[in-house]
Amino acid sequence: QVQLVESGGGLVQPGGSLRLSCAASGSIFSFNTMGWYRQAPGKQRELVATITSSGSTIYADSVKGRFTISRDNAKNTVYLQMNSLKPEDTAVYFCIHRSPGTGYWGQGTQVTVSS
Repeated sequence: QVQLVESGGGLVQPGGSLRLSCAASGSIFSFNTMGWYRQAPGKQRELVATITSSGSTIYADSVKGRFTISRDNAKNTVYLQMNSLKPEDTAVYFCIHRSPGTGYWGQGTQVTVSS
């Protein structure tokens, strides 16, 4: 089992920034992928960004150039720096942790972009 604890969501004005964090604990395999998905009201959950334990990243087209994913392997923590936020970024953001044969989700943290 892997436990994921997310933090950093909140309310921000358009154009502002937020930084999400997700700390993993438990039975963590050395080779894994961590990242973020999001789900807006009435929409399907979608990929935001992922990063492997070796540092390879994938971003959704909608966030490229605005969001940056990073991780600290020593702390088993993944970060999502979100800049130039738009109202359409409003969603619940879920942390994910994947390793061969397993996948875990965090509880989600709300991000609201509104003036």
